[in-house]
Amino acid sequence: MILSNEEIRKIADLARILVSDEDIPELQERLSRVLTMIEQMNTMDTEGVLPMSHPYEATQRLRLDDVTETNQRELFQQIAPDVGHGLYFVPLVIE
Repeated sequence: MILSNEEIRKIADLARILVSDEDIPELQERLSRVLTMIEQMNTMDTEGVLPMSHPYEATQRLRLDDVTETNQRELFQQIAPDVGHGLYFVPLVIE
């Protein structure tokens, strides 16, 4: 797929990049190659291929769920301005 000069200028405008007239031929060639590759990919038979969110079968490393801090709620609530029943009361922001 060959892009016209006007199409290159419109794409550059949408991308908010400044493109000089001497850069347009190179951009035409590069973008045309990308669009040609996309056209080729669209011709591939993907029947039965499950969509995937990532190309690798990677899993997140997990850490042990160990308690590393002691419960200091009573200590912190002693210095809080307004508490009750183990909760912190805050001023109403949105009515």
